Amino acid sequence: MVPVTVVLAGPNRVVQVKTVETDGYNAVQLGFDDQKKETRLTKPLLGHFKKNSVQATKRLKEIRDFSKEVKVGDVVGPDLFAVGDYVDAIGVTKGRGFEGVVKRHGFRGGDMTHGAKGWHRRSGAIGQRLFPGTVMRGMKMPGHMGQVQRTAQNLQVVQVRSEDNVLLIRGAIPGSKGDYVVIRESKKNPKGAAKAEVAKK
Repeated sequence: MVPVTVVLAGPNRVVQVKTVETDGYNAVQLGFDDQKKETRLTKPLLGHFKKNSVQATKRLKEIRDFSKEVKVGDVVGPDLFAVGDYVDAIGVTKGRGFEGVVKRHGFRGGDMTHGAKGWHRRSGAIGQRLFPGTVMRGMKMPGHMGQVQRTAQNLQVVQVRSEDNVLLIRGAIPGSKGDYVVIRESKKNPKGAAKAEVAKK
C-alpha cells in the first residue's frame, strides 16, 4: 500500500510566453480552472485574456524557465511528468488559529505534579535579569499558526492519469482539500534522478 495525494493537474492553458528579448527573462504564464462568468474578472485581467485570445481562468501562475517549448493557447497537463519523477509541491498550509507554545513549537510544558499549578502548557521564563533586561528577538511564543506558504520537496510521482488530468503523488501536500498548489520538477532531484538511483542499486 502506498499513501498518495490525488492532484488535478490540468488542463493548464498557456496564457503568455515571456522571453529575454521582450520581457528580460524567460517564463510561461499558465491559467488553471476556467472562469465561467467574465463579470467576476477585473477589466485589466479580462483584457489580458482577450489580447491573447485565451479562455479566462480563475488562477494565473507564472513559471520561470519552463522545461517544455510551448506557445500561447497550448494546453499543458500531467504528461509533463512521468512515473518515478520527483516533484516539489508548493501550497498554503491549513490555518490553525492562535496556538500556544506546546502545539506551535513542541514545548514540553510544565510538570503535571509536584505542586505545579497553572503552568502545565506555558513556556516558562522568557526575560532576562538586569542585563539586557528584555525579551530576546525571535523568542518562540504563542501566536498565529499555519496559513503560510510551504514547499514539500522530493515527492515521487506514483501514477500519471492523462485522460483524467490527474497525478498521484506519494506523501502529503500542504493545504486542505480543494486548495490550489503548484507542482514543479524537483529542485534537488531533477528528471533522470530516479533512473540513476535504480541504475545505482
